[in-house]
Amino acid sequence: MPAVLTAVPSAVPGEMQLVRRALARDGDAFRTIIKTHNQRLYRIARGVVRNDSEAEDIVQEAYVKAFAHLDAFRGDSSLATWLSRIVINEALGRLRNRRRTVALPENPQAEIIRFPLNPSDDPERTMAQRQILQLVEQATDSLPDVYRTVFVARVIEGLSIEETADLLGVRPQTVKTRLHRARALVRKALDDQIGPVLLDAFPFAGRRCERLTSAVMRRLGLES
Repeated sequence: MPAVLTAVPSAVPGEMQLVRRALARDGDAFRTIIKTHNQRLYRIARGVVRNDSEAEDIVQEAYVKAFAHLDAFRGDSSLATWLSRIVINEALGRLRNRRRTVALPENPQAEIIRFPLNPSDDPERTMAQRQILQLVEQATDSLPDVYRTVFVARVIEGLSIEETADLLGVRPQTVKTRLHRARALVRKALDDQIGPVLLDAFPFAGRRCERLTSAVMRRLGLES
Protein backbone atom coordinates (compact mmCIF):
# COMPACT_ATOMS: atom_id res chain seq x y z
CA MET A 1 0.00 0.00 0.00
CA PRO A 2 1.52 3.38 -0.94
CA ALA A 3 2.41 5.77 1.85
CA VAL A 4 -0.09 8.52 2.58
CA LEU A 5 1.52 11.93 2.32
CA THR A 6 0.29 14.73 4.56
CA ALA A 7 0.71 18.21 3.13
CA VAL A 8 2.59 20.81 5.09
CA PRO A 9 0.17 23.57 6.10
CA SER A 10 0.11 26.54 3.75
CA ALA A 11 -0.44 30.12 4.84
CA VAL A 12 -3.30 30.44 7.29
CA PRO A 13 -6.23 32.72 6.42
CA GLY A 14 -5.29 36.37 6.80
CA GLU A 15 -1.52 35.83 6.62
CA MET A 16 -1.16 37.03 3.03
CA GLN A 17 -3.13 40.16 3.87
CA LEU A 18 -0.86 40.74 6.85
CA VAL A 19 2.20 40.27 4.64
CA ARG A 20 0.83 42.73 2.08
CA ARG A 21 0.31 45.29 4.84
CA ALA A 22 3.89 44.75 6.03
CA LEU A 23 5.18 45.18 2.48
CA ALA A 24 3.36 48.54 2.48
CA ARG A 25 5.38 49.44 5.61
CA ASP A 26 2.44 49.15 7.99
CA GLY A 27 4.05 49.22 11.43
CA ASP A 28 1.16 47.43 13.12
CA ALA A 29 1.51 44.55 10.67
CA PHE A 30 5.20 44.16 11.48
CA ARG A 31 4.48 44.25 15.19
CA THR A 32 1.72 41.65 14.85
CA ILE A 33 4.00 39.29 12.93
CA ILE A 34 6.80 39.67 15.46
CA LYS A 35 4.66 39.19 18.56
CA THR A 36 2.81 36.24 17.05
CA HIS A 37 5.99 34.32 16.28
CA ASN A 38 8.47 35.48 18.94
CA GLN A 39 8.06 32.54 21.31
CA ARG A 40 8.29 29.81 18.68
CA LEU A 41 11.31 31.36 16.98
CA TYR A 42 13.11 31.98 20.26
CA ARG A 43 12.57 28.40 21.41
CA ILE A 44 13.89 27.04 18.14
CA ALA A 45 16.94 29.32 18.17
CA ARG A 46 17.76 28.52 21.76
CA GLY A 47 17.28 24.84 21.08
CA VAL A 48 20.11 25.08 18.56
CA VAL A 49 22.60 27.41 20.26
CA ARG A 50 21.74 26.75 23.95
CA ASN A 51 22.28 30.36 25.02
CA ASP A 52 19.61 32.92 25.93
CA SER A 53 21.18 36.14 24.65
CA GLU A 54 22.51 34.59 21.44
CA ALA A 55 19.09 33.11 20.72
CA GLU A 56 17.51 36.57 21.04
CA ASP A 57 20.15 38.01 18.69
CA ILE A 58 19.51 35.22 16.17
CA VAL A 59 15.76 35.86 16.19
CA GLN A 60 16.30 39.59 15.72
CA GLU A 61 18.66 39.02 12.78
CA ALA A 62 16.25 36.50 11.28
CA TYR A 63 13.38 39.00 11.42
CA VAL A 64 15.46 41.66 9.70
CA LYS A 65 16.45 39.22 6.93
CA ALA A 66 12.89 37.94 6.60
CA PHE A 67 11.38 41.42 6.33
CA ALA A 68 14.03 42.41 3.78
CA HIS A 69 12.81 39.54 1.58
CA LEU A 70 9.17 39.45 2.59
CA ASP A 71 8.10 39.73 -1.04
CA ALA A 72 9.48 36.18 -1.47
CA PHE A 73 6.79 34.76 0.82
CA ARG A 74 4.16 33.17 -1.41
CA GLY A 75 2.07 31.34 1.17
CA ASP A 76 3.15 27.86 0.05
CA SER A 77 3.90 27.16 3.71
CA SER A 78 2.67 28.96 6.80
CA LEU A 79 4.40 32.17 7.79
CA ALA A 80 5.53 30.45 11.00
CA THR A 81 7.29 27.71 9.01
CA TRP A 82 8.87 30.23 6.63
CA LEU A 83 10.22 32.31 9.52
CA SER A 84 11.32 29.22 11.42
CA ARG A 85 13.43 28.09 8.45
CA ILE A 86 15.22 31.43 8.44
CA VAL A 87 15.85 31.19 12.19
CA ILE A 88 17.18 27.64 11.91
CA ASN A 89 19.52 28.63 9.09
CA GLU A 90 20.77 31.63 11.07
CA ALA A 91 21.25 29.52 14.22
CA LEU A 92 23.07 26.71 12.41
CA GLY A 93 25.28 29.28 10.71
CA ARG A 94 26.22 30.66 14.12
CA LEU A 95 27.10 27.16 15.31
CA ARG A 96 29.32 26.54 12.29
CA ASN A 97 31.12 29.86 12.79
CA ARG A 98 31.51 29.18 16.49
CA ARG A 99 33.09 25.80 15.85
CA ARG A 100 35.50 27.26 13.32
CA THR A 101 36.71 30.05 15.59
CA VAL A 102 36.39 28.74 19.15
CA ALA A 103 37.75 25.59 20.71
CA LEU A 104 34.72 24.35 22.62
CA PRO A 105 35.14 22.27 25.81
CA GLU A 106 34.02 18.67 25.59
CA ASN A 107 31.09 19.25 27.91
CA PRO A 108 29.96 22.88 27.54
CA GLN A 109 27.86 24.09 30.44
CA ALA A 110 24.58 25.42 29.11
CA GLU A 111 23.05 28.50 30.67
CA ILE A 112 19.91 27.75 32.65
CA ILE A 113 16.86 29.94 32.07
CA ARG A 114 15.07 31.12 35.18
CA PHE A 115 11.42 30.45 34.41
CA PRO A 116 8.55 32.51 35.82
CA LEU A 117 6.42 30.05 37.77
CA ASN A 118 2.83 30.21 38.85
CA PRO A 119 2.50 31.96 42.21
CA SER A 120 2.34 29.46 45.04
CA ASP A 121 1.93 29.65 48.78
CA ASP A 122 4.08 26.53 49.07
CA PRO A 123 7.77 27.50 48.70
CA GLU A 124 8.85 23.86 48.63
CA ARG A 125 6.49 23.15 45.74
CA THR A 126 7.75 26.20 43.86
CA MET A 127 11.34 25.11 44.36
CA ALA A 128 10.52 21.57 43.18
CA GLN A 129 8.89 22.96 40.01
CA ARG A 130 11.93 25.07 39.29
CA GLN A 131 14.27 22.15 39.82
CA ILE A 132 12.22 19.98 37.46
CA LEU A 133 12.33 22.62 34.74
CA GLN A 134 16.09 22.97 35.19
CA LEU A 135 16.51 19.22 34.83
CA VAL A 136 14.43 19.24 31.66
CA GLU A 137 16.51 22.07 30.24
CA GLN A 138 19.75 20.33 31.13
CA ALA A 139 18.58 17.08 29.57
CA THR A 140 17.50 18.92 26.40
CA ASP A 141 20.71 20.92 26.19
CA SER A 142 22.79 17.75 26.53
CA LEU A 143 21.29 16.21 23.38
CA PRO A 144 23.51 16.09 20.29
CA ASP A 145 22.62 18.84 17.82
CA VAL A 146 20.94 16.52 15.31
CA TYR A 147 18.53 15.22 17.97
CA ARG A 148 18.10 18.42 19.96
CA THR A 149 16.76 20.45 17.03
CA VAL A 150 14.12 17.82 16.26
CA PHE A 151 13.22 17.46 19.95
CA VAL A 152 12.75 21.22 20.45
CA ALA A 153 10.68 21.61 17.27
CA ARG A 154 8.51 18.53 17.76
CA VAL A 155 8.11 18.18 21.54
CA ILE A 156 8.67 21.60 23.06
CA GLU A 157 7.30 23.73 20.24
CA GLY A 158 4.67 21.19 19.20
CA LEU A 159 5.22 21.16 15.44
CA SER A 160 3.84 18.19 13.53
CA ILE A 161 6.09 15.54 12.00
CA GLU A 162 5.48 17.05 8.57
CA GLU A 163 6.16 20.61 9.73
CA THR A 164 9.37 19.54 11.46
CA ALA A 165 10.52 17.65 8.37
CA ASP A 166 9.78 20.66 6.18
CA LEU A 167 11.53 22.98 8.60
CA LEU A 168 14.71 20.88 8.75
CA GLY A 169 14.70 19.75 5.14
CA VAL A 170 14.59 16.03 5.97
CA ARG A 171 12.14 13.18 5.39
CA PRO A 172 9.32 12.62 7.93
CA GLN A 173 10.75 9.18 8.69
CA THR A 174 14.06 10.81 9.60
CA VAL A 175 12.22 13.09 12.02
CA LYS A 176 10.54 10.07 13.62
CA THR A 177 13.84 8.22 13.98
CA ARG A 178 15.68 11.20 15.47
CA LEU A 179 12.77 12.01 17.75
CA HIS A 180 12.65 8.45 19.06
CA ARG A 181 16.36 8.61 19.89
CA ALA A 182 16.07 12.09 21.43
CA ARG A 183 13.21 11.00 23.68
CA ALA A 184 15.17 7.95 24.79
CA LEU A 185 18.15 10.12 25.70
CA VAL A 186 16.04 12.65 27.58
CA ARG A 187 14.13 9.88 29.37
CA LYS A 188 17.39 8.29 30.44
CA ALA A 189 18.53 11.60 31.90
CA LEU A 190 15.27 12.21 33.78
CA ASP A 191 13.69 8.91 34.78
CA ASP A 192 15.73 8.24 37.89
CA GLN A 193 15.03 11.71 39.27
CA ILE A 194 11.60 12.96 38.30
CA GLY A 195 9.75 10.59 35.98
CA PRO A 196 7.33 11.98 33.37
CA VAL A 197 7.04 15.78 33.32
CA LEU A 198 5.18 18.36 31.30
CA LEU A 199 7.76 19.96 28.99
CA ASP A 200 6.75 23.57 29.48
CA ALA A 201 10.14 24.98 28.62
CA PHE A 202 11.82 28.00 27.03
CA PRO A 203 9.15 30.71 27.44
CA PHE A 204 9.49 33.99 25.66
CA ALA A 205 6.99 36.56 26.82
CA GLY A 206 6.49 39.75 28.82
CA ARG A 207 9.38 42.20 28.91
CA ARG A 208 11.68 39.99 26.84
CA CYS A 209 9.14 39.74 24.04
CA GLU A 210 8.55 43.50 24.14
CA ARG A 211 12.31 44.20 24.12
CA LEU A 212 12.96 42.09 21.04
CA THR A 213 9.89 43.45 19.25
CA SER A 214 11.01 47.04 19.87
CA ALA A 215 14.56 46.28 18.73
CA VAL A 216 13.37 44.84 15.43
CA MET A 217 10.92 47.70 14.88
CA ARG A 218 13.73 50.24 15.45
CA ARG A 219 15.97 48.47 12.94
CA LEU A 220 13.14 48.60 10.42
CA GLY A 221 12.79 52.35 11.02
CA LEU A 222 9.24 51.95 12.29
CA GLU A 223 9.77 52.96 15.89
CA SER A 224 11.85 55.70 17.45
